[in-house]
Parts: sequence; C-alpha cells; structure tokens
Amino acid sequence: MVSLIALPLGLGLALASEAPPISGIIAAVVGGMVVAILGGSNVTIAGPGNGLVIVLLGAITTLGGGDMYQGYLFTLAAIVVSGVLMMLLGFLKMGRLADFFPASAIEGMLAAIGLGILSKQFHIMVGNNDASGSIIALLGKIPSAIIALFQNADMSMLIAATIGIISLLIMIFYSKIRNPYFHLVPAPMWILILSIGFSYFFVWTDAPYPLSAEYLVNIPDDAIRNLAFPDFSKVMQKDFILAVLAITLIASIESLLSIKAVDKLDPLSRRSNVNKDLKALGLATTLSGFVGGLNVVTVIARSSVNVNNGATNRSANFFHALFLVLFIVLFQDQLRRIPLAALAAILVFTGYKLATPKTLQKIAKIGKEQIVIFLATLLTTLFTNLITGIGVGILVTFIIHVLMNKSVTLFLSHVSKPNVLLFKEKDIDGGNFYVSIKYFCNFLNFYKLKNKLDVIPENQNVVLDFSLCNFVDHTVMEGLENYTDTFAKKGGSIEIIGLDKHGADSTHPFAIRKILPLNKLNSIGRYFTKRQDLLKATAKELKWTYSAEKNKKTKFLRDFVFFRTREIPYVYNTLSDTNDRYKLFDVEFTEGAFIAREVVKTTVMHMRMPNEIPVFTLDKEGLLDFIYGLAGFKDIDLENHADFNKRFYLSGENSEEIKTLFTDELILFLESNPYYHIESNGSSLLILKKERLLSVKEIKAMLYFGKQLCKLVQQLHPVN
Repeated sequence: MVSLIALPLGLGLALASEAPPISGIIAAVVGGMVVAILGGSNVTIAGPGNGLVIVLLGAITTLGGGDMYQGYLFTLAAIVVSGVLMMLLGFLKMGRLADFFPASAIEGMLAAIGLGILSKQFHIMVGNNDASGSIIALLGKIPSAIIALFQNADMSMLIAATIGIISLLIMIFYSKIRNPYFHLVPAPMWILILSIGFSYFFVWTDAPYPLSAEYLVNIPDDAIRNLAFPDFSKVMQKDFILAVLAITLIASIESLLSIKAVDKLDPLSRRSNVNKDLKALGLATTLSGFVGGLNVVTVIARSSVNVNNGATNRSANFFHALFLVLFIVLFQDQLRRIPLAALAAILVFTGYKLATPKTLQKIAKIGKEQIVIFLATLLTTLFTNLITGIGVGILVTFIIHVLMNKSVTLFLSHVSKPNVLLFKEKDIDGGNFYVSIKYFCNFLNFYKLKNKLDVIPENQNVVLDFSLCNFVDHTVMEGLENYTDTFAKKGGSIEIIGLDKHGADSTHPFAIRKILPLNKLNSIGRYFTKRQDLLKATAKELKWTYSAEKNKKTKFLRDFVFFRTREIPYVYNTLSDTNDRYKLFDVEFTEGAFIAREVVKTTVMHMRMPNEIPVFTLDKEGLLDFIYGLAGFKDIDLENHADFNKRFYLSGENSEEIKTLFTDELILFLESNPYYHIESNGSSLLILKKERLLSVKEIKAMLYFGKQLCKLVQQLHPVN
C-alpha cells in the first residue's frame, strides 16, 4: 500500500523540483532501505518530502543559472553535504531542533511550501508546462492559464488539462466514496491506473495518441547506467552554502515534526529515538545524492498509510523500497505513459492540503497574535526564501511575547537559568512525579521541560505546576497536549495545574497564558483552563456548585493553626455542597516579609461538623513541630500505637478528649490512607495535602477522604 502511494508521489515531487523523475524514486528506495536498518523510529516511512520541493527547485534554478540539468547536478552535491550535516546534528543530539520553532511559524512555513507546490503544478495540471517565475508570479498567472484553455489551447493541451482536472477530482472525492473495495487502491494509484489505461486504449484501437512526449513522464531506458552524479565545483560559493543550509534546515524540521506526529499514531505507543533517526536520514540523504536521488526525509502521509494498514515495525519501510525497485524494473514502459498533468494534480491537492484556509481558521481560534506570526512567516517565505521566512517568524513571535509581557528582561534574564524542577513525591500509593516551572515557558526554553518529561516513565502520573510561571506560549501548550496523549496511551497521566489565574485571549486550550494582575481577577471565570472545566464537571457529578471567582471572605481560616500567621487575601475555584457543609477551594497565602516573602498556593478542604469536637492538629512527624511548639502544643502519644506515634505529630489543648476521639478505627483509617494535614478548630475540620495546588485527580481523592473522615469522626463523637 505504501509503495503504491510512494511511486506517483516520488515521480511527482521530483518533477515539481525540476529534477529527473527517477530521482524521487531513488530517494525513496535508498531512504527506505537505510532508515529501515539504521533508523530510530518504528513505523515511519522515508523518502522525498513535500517540504523540500521549493527549496530544491530554488537551488536547481539558482545554482544552474538557467541550465536546469547542470543546476540539478550542483544540487546533488548540496544534498550530499546536507546529509553529512544531518548526521552531525544526530551525533550532537540536536533532535530537539524543531522545539525551537514557534508552532504558528512552522504552520506558516508549511503553508508557504504548499502554495509553492501548488503555484507551479497548477499550470502543469492544465497543460501549460512552460510556465515560470516566482511563487507570487505563478499564483497570479493562474486565472490567465484557465482563460488560455478556452482561447488558444491545442488538442494536446486540452487532453492534458482534462486528465489533470479529472485526476484532481479523484483526489478530492476519493474519501467520499464509501465502497471498501474501491479503497483497496489509494487515490494516487487510481490516477496512474486510469491515465495509463487511457494510453493503452489508443494502442488497442490503433489510433494516434493525442499527447506528445513533452506531456509525459521521461524515464531513461537503463536507469542504472543513466544515474547522475553530483558536481562539487561550486562547493565554496555563497549560493551553494545557502542551498545546503536551507536543505538541511527544512529536511530536519520536516523529519522531526513527522516523527513526532507518527509516534502519536504508533499502535504500541513507542517513542522514537530522534537523534538515531537523524543519523540514518543523513546517511540515506548522502547516499541518495551520490547516485542522483533527492533528499531523504520522514514523510507523514506515507507513514500514516503505513500505520493504518497494520505496520508495527521498520520492515514496512524496507519492503516499500523493494517494491519500488520492482516497479521500476518491471513497468518502465507503463511509467513512461503517465501524463505529467496527472502527477501535477496529485501535487496540487497536496499543496492545497498544506495551505488550506482551514489552517488560518484554526490558528485564529487560538489567538489573534498567532495570525500575525502565521502571516509574517507565510508572506516573508513567499517573497524571499524559507530560511528568511522562518527567521522572521521566530523574531515576530519573540517581539509579540515581549509586548504581551511589557518586558524584555523576563526572557533575557531567565532564558539561561534552570526553570524546571522535577522530583518524585512519596505517598502511600507511590506518589506522583511533580514538575514545577518558573519564570516563563515558551519556544525558547521548552526543551528544558521536555528533557524532564522524557525521563519520566510514561505509565506514571505527572503533575505539571505552572503557578510560578508568568507566561506560557502556544507552542508549549500544544506540545504538552502531545505528551498528555502519549502518557494516556501508556496508562499514565499528565495534569496541568497553576494556570487558573492566567489570562488568555481565547478559550482555546492552546491559547497563550499570561499571569493576570490582581485587579483583573474578578473575571477569572472567563479564562477557564482544562483543570477548571474538570472541576466544574466534578461539581456537577456530585451535584455541588462550583465558582471560579475569588472570594475575600477568609476569616474562617484564621481559627486554624496552619493559617494563623499567614496572610490570606482570597480563595478561588470553590466547590461546595448544597448545605454548604463541605467546601474545597484553592487558596493563596504569603509567608515572611520583604525579601523573605514567599507566595504559596495550595488546595484546602473545609468541613463544618454538626457537633463540637476536640481541637487538634495532625501532620507528619517533624514537619511542622516548630510551629505547633510556638502555639503551645505538644506531641500526644497514643497507647498501643507506636507506629502511629512515630509517623504522625498529634497535638492539641485537651489531650484526654483527643485520645478519646482517636480510637483504633480512626487510627487504622489514617494509617491506611495518604498523608493529609488535618486540623480541628472545635466546630470544623480542615485538610490539605501539600503546599501546592492539587490536580483534579488528587482533588477527587481529597473529597473522598474528607467525607469519609467526617463520617467517621461524627460516628466516634456523636451529637450530644
């Protein structure tokens, strides 16, 4: 199945690059075999890629100075050197290269590539093989090319245009045909079958074939003996060096993005070794260039087909290459009957998919600033080149981030600082991996967070805390969604906390998040995060109420030892039952003063009791002994419970009443559950787990624990 798609695409991508058609097949054959043996991915397919079409076309045109074949030979040399650079990137472990590019800038670059492919191939699709000029000029000539069909087109051009338009319609409506037998053959292969069959109709009827040789694919009689070899005579010239850099950059980005996307499709949910894959792709590219082939990259469309047809390992990549060799050896005569217009139609559809208007709509939903980044990258690429385009996209993104934060020092002073803390929390059930991010997290330093996430087994639970992070960009939010999906497939989870007080310009989950000033927190409900949506859903399940707004009524917390010396401006994200007996909320408080002042955020559950109970505090032994000592409390030892006395610090004013409350049943309950800080002020209970915000999963556990604790305390200390 993969080889049936790779055959027409290999021929078409080579022709779109103004290279001999066989060069695209060579790249697929060499890439499939080398990457299958040496690569670090599992179900990807290697071969010529869409992204390199306009780069190679520009290189062939520029280096050849008008002589397209000589330009192709110079470009082969650039491809060889590019492969060496890709191998070097792999050895230097630069597989994270794609992480330094803003997501919207990459979307703009891909859209520009799509328009570049479409601009040239549309003219070939309608029978005009001589159209030339820049991308903008070719796009501008499309209306006149359509008009020319009805005014001065000869029979060959009309036949070619008819084949091209029918081929395009097949690509468009293929997915809408529901017949399963029809879908056994991919759309591009149907185009080849029908167009080749069209030529045989004239053979069988002895009628003259209406298409001349210039409208058909040209494949040499002996492909082995007619291999082209690179010309290195321009290796030190500026144009050559720029071509090498452009080819390396786009090949690396396209491959890395494709590998990342295919990993999400992997039925076994494996993670590719991107650095090993870069080495293999680089070696394949160098070998391909030496024998007249194009660049070798990881390709998303053919890889998706591979997965959808049951691939589980790299052998499919090897066999797709082997089948391509058989096609070239056994069906050379048939391949020469393929109209260029048919291949061009496949590429026009491919280009449109890269530059579809839906992409702009999708980006607009994320935020207005993303439209600016997208259009800046797109237009700069169209009017200059890909390197300049992606460079402008990065610069515009950084400027927008500076303007949004009204500070350049936030980025410049912290970009090189360690800003990600990872540790494993100990708990009775194993505990979570806790990751805290400070300062800012955007495309410049996202790799630091990814490095931490990559060392965590994907079957574990992770809590990502952004409460100390002032700014989180779209690239990070989108990247974390990919990690969340990967962990979920392996039985783990990633939950993001600490963004509930960050503002966003849209409700899209990938929108930029920026910390809100205090005077804007009244409208905090407008900026719902995924955590807040889950809290709202949890409240609905319990038939409770949920309010995201801040509430300054915090005096009821002053009666508890934990908050006695702490300043509490407000609580927010409050869940409460219909009787207002149970409340769970996020709270922010401050400790210390001046330079020692520290802001702490945590999640607390408060429960009103129907009767008076002893005043006490319960925590881990040694955790808050000093604070309780200042409050005049002493550790209370319970008879026959040495393990409990060793693990917990229990204190209060009336030790006898407390000992009466802490029966064997209550002690067993506390020892069998995760640690919580528990306090009683005589009329209510307060529990908190950690001095950080809790994930929704942890909140549900706290709700269950709190309700069970209240029920047990009430049974042991009934109403008088």
